Amino acid sequence: MFVDWFNRTAPDGPTPLPALTRAALGHLWFESIHPFEDGNGRLGRALAEKSLAQNVGQPSLIALAFTIERQRKAYYDQLETHQKTLDVTGWLIWFAEIVLKAQQVTLTRISFFIAKAKFYDLFRDRLNARQAKVIERMFREGPDGFKGGLSAENYIAITGTSRATTTRDLQDLVEMGALNRTGERRHTRYRLQLRSANTS
Repeated sequence: MFVDWFNRTAPDGPTPLPALTRAALGHLWFESIHPFEDGNGRLGRALAEKSLAQNVGQPSLIALAFTIERQRKAYYDQLETHQKTLDVTGWLIWFAEIVLKAQQVTLTRISFFIAKAKFYDLFRDRLNARQAKVIERMFREGPDGFKGGLSAENYIAITGTSRATTTRDLQDLVEMGALNRTGERRHTRYRLQLRSANTS
């Protein structure tokens, strides 16, 4: 029944639905059926992404599953509420807002990866082994970076080097324009100085 509905409401089906409506209702219905012992959430999110992709006629480059994971509690609350009622208006609104957030997250992540490539173009050959290790670790944290910024203690923990060498390495990174420094003494923190996607 679900597969029949999914096919009928596709853009080229006999009763097509608007993209967001179909993706949201399809996801809610699939999660309500809960056909498998494990993996229903992942598969339901994949179906929602497929539904959106079908409506735009190409793969949808949005981080929907990632964004829903970051809103896990609200997501489960919404599912629980709307699985018990025939009024799905609230679910449709919530889902549409999540799709918009997912689009923004995707744009942010793409800009981050472009900035990362530009960063390495500028600094790859200027970093010593310790600095390269720390920079790589900072990039692994993603667009938000280290919570509160990188500290000298973080640098020491990552590299296993001395405080004096840490101070020199960090000062060198600031002077070459790879890191921004804020704060003083034990409150000093460092963040990657990234060039925007529009900066050559």
